[in-house]
Formats: sequence, structure tokens, C-alpha cells
Amino acid sequence: MTLSRDARLVILTGAGISAESGLRTFRAADGLWENHRVQDVATPEAFQRNPALVYRFYNERRRSLGGAQPNAAHLALARLEREWQGDLLLVTQNVDDLHDRAGSRNLLHMHGELLKGRCQSCSAIHPWPDDMDVDTRCPTCGRAAVRPHIVWFHELPLEMERIYQALERCDLFVSIGTSGHVYPAAGFMEAVGPAARTVELNLEPSLRASAFQEGRIGKATELVPAFVAELLGK
Repeated sequence: MTLSRDARLVILTGAGISAESGLRTFRAADGLWENHRVQDVATPEAFQRNPALVYRFYNERRRSLGGAQPNAAHLALARLEREWQGDLLLVTQNVDDLHDRAGSRNLLHMHGELLKGRCQSCSAIHPWPDDMDVDTRCPTCGRAAVRPHIVWFHELPLEMERIYQALERCDLFVSIGTSGHVYPAAGFMEAVGPAARTVELNLEPSLRASAFQEGRIGKATELVPAFVAELLGK
């Protein structure tokens, strides 16, 4: 792919990029996430109804991150950020820290971060690698419990204004490892300017595959390093 080295890039990643590091994708074909119904562990209503279950669920997910390592796709995107001369924004739907550990810095976690907690009173956000429960209090205000810093269903994803501004200005939009099921990320194509090039890299075509100018099918650990090398001319 021929592209000016000062072109503006927006890259979206989904669960498919972390699946090859051993982290399971959000929902299985039966609609369950780690054997739980999404509406029981990933909605504000679930947290109000049974906070102990929700805390336990995310404590288990947090512990599972320790056994996962960034793969070749994560590392390739971090390399692209280091070597690309133009603006590059990496937007991930994933709540794991694999992009962070790979070295990506211009990174937005639109669905929150598993290793952080957010105060339900003052909204302060804290690093939180350990378990939390109903008795966990905010280190800043001490008044309220800390909840997982996760965007649940029925909540607004983070940094949307910045994301849409970048999409409108970008010269290339790349979607990696996404299903096309979850909005608003599934609708990002509509925000991309008419002159931008668009590419989907996925294990199989997403629901939005026909909207992209180009699609490449295969494993993220193979497609992404090759695509990055192509962009960098190496």
C-alpha cells in the first residue's frame, strides 16, 4: 500500500487481536461470556442487582491477564506508532492491557480498562491490579465504593469526541479483529472522510466487511505485522 509517511492513521482493534494471546473473545456463539449471561455481569442494572457477582466476575478476568502476553500483532502496532511520521491514533474495544504492554502510547481504551477502578462518587480513576468488592473504598474521597472501570452495555464509550474527530481527519482507517456487532465502533466507517482509504484485517469478514475498500483474511499475528511492514516500506 502506497501512502504518504505523514498520513493520518486511525486503527481500531477488537477482541480478535487479543484472542491469539489466549484471551477469549467477548461472547461465544451461545451469547455467554465466560459462562455468564452478559446482562448478568456487564450492565449497570446487573451491578445494582448483584454487585458481588459482578465484582467476582471482573476479579477473575483481572487475574487471567497475568497469563497473557502481547502477541506479534500488538508489537507490530507499537512499532508502527514509533516509526510512523504522521498522526496515529490506536482505538481499542478491548479492556485488557496488551497494547499498553506492547508499547502503544497514543492509545484510547473506548470500553474502559480492566486494571483500573472508578469511584462511584467523585469519579476518580485509579490503577487497580488487585481484587475489589463491595467494601472497597475510593482512595481519593473515601466516601464511595470503587467499581470496575469498564464501559458496560447501556453506557457511553469513552473519548468519543476525540475518536470521531480523528476519524473525520484520517487518511487511512484500519479495523482489526472486530466482529461489527458492537456499536458505536461498528459505525465508525460512517464517520471516515470520503477520501480516506479503509482496510479490514480479520479472521473472517465482519458484518461491516462490504463497507471497506479492502479486506484481508487471516490471523492477526500474520496479517498485522505484514501490513505494518508494507506501510513502512520494509
